Amino acid sequence: MEIFSVLIIIFAVIFISLFFYFIPIGLWISATAAGVKVSFFNLIGMRLRRVVPSSIVGPMIKSYKAGLSLTSDQLEAHYLAGGNVDRVVDALIAAHRAEIELTFERAAAIDLAGRDVLEAVKMSVNPKVIQTPIVTAVAMDGIQVMATARVTVRANIERLVGGAGEETVLARVGEGIVTTVGSAESHKKVLENPDSISMTVLDKGLDSGTAFEILSIDIADVDVGKNIGAQLQTDQAEADKEIAQAKAEERRAMAVAEEQEMKARVQEMRAKVVEAEAEVPLAMAEALKNGKLGVMDYMNLKNIESDTKMRSSISESSEREHEDNENN
Repeated sequence: MEIFSVLIIIFAVIFISLFFYFIPIGLWISATAAGVKVSFFNLIGMRLRRVVPSSIVGPMIKSYKAGLSLTSDQLEAHYLAGGNVDRVVDALIAAHRAEIELTFERAAAIDLAGRDVLEAVKMSVNPKVIQTPIVTAVAMDGIQVMATARVTVRANIERLVGGAGEETVLARVGEGIVTTVGSAESHKKVLENPDSISMTVLDKGLDSGTAFEILSIDIADVDVGKNIGAQLQTDQAEADKEIAQAKAEERRAMAVAEEQEMKARVQEMRAKVVEAEAEVPLAMAEALKNGKLGVMDYMNLKNIESDTKMRSSISESSEREHEDNENN
């Protein structure tokens, strides 16, 4: 009997534990007290579908008190799809209070797309200010201008799904600043009227295809940078100088090569002359031996040769004296 009593107690404890697990009485009482109709069978079905009842009943109570008509099937479907039910309900309540048109289906789609739907609703009510990094551009006079802008954006609920994010807005604003500064004739005009940048950029419709609506673009800071035009001209002049030096070096090398070639030719000609001069005595000896050249003829030839050398020496000395006189 004692064993039977113990078994009955164990089974009773297991039954009660399972009963309170499948049917959370406290949660059912809270829902009933709030006016939300949730049956025991619905709570048991949530457990069987592996849905945490508190994740559904709690948001249902909030939505009911806020005047929204949401069903447990809608919330369960979003929960099973991996969405944040509590966040979606909070966003719907905030949109309802701000009189922003937002359906459950769109809010669920925004949440499943990975965006913070509650933050988007808050941004629709209270616009957000995002600041661009330093954007560097060059005016037509070659002066570099560095500017930063503050962009006031408001979330566009209709384009949150599939719309581009903040990075795209900042990139487009930066591109607009570069285009506006680049089309300015002088950097002084940009410094005098920085609002012209924001007006030109704002007229380009940069929020097209994004999840935001641009309300205003304000230039926060404008600074003058380097003289890019002068630097480019200096670099070009330096490049031209290097090219000219390279060409001059090429011409000098060619001249040196030609000079070496001419020297080699002169040496070759001198060698031929020396060779020919060496054959003259042999030819004269042969002529004397054969009787083709007489002794008097040989003496006359030597006299002519001596006379030629004397005239050459006199001419060279005269040329040296003339050069010395010019130098003095």
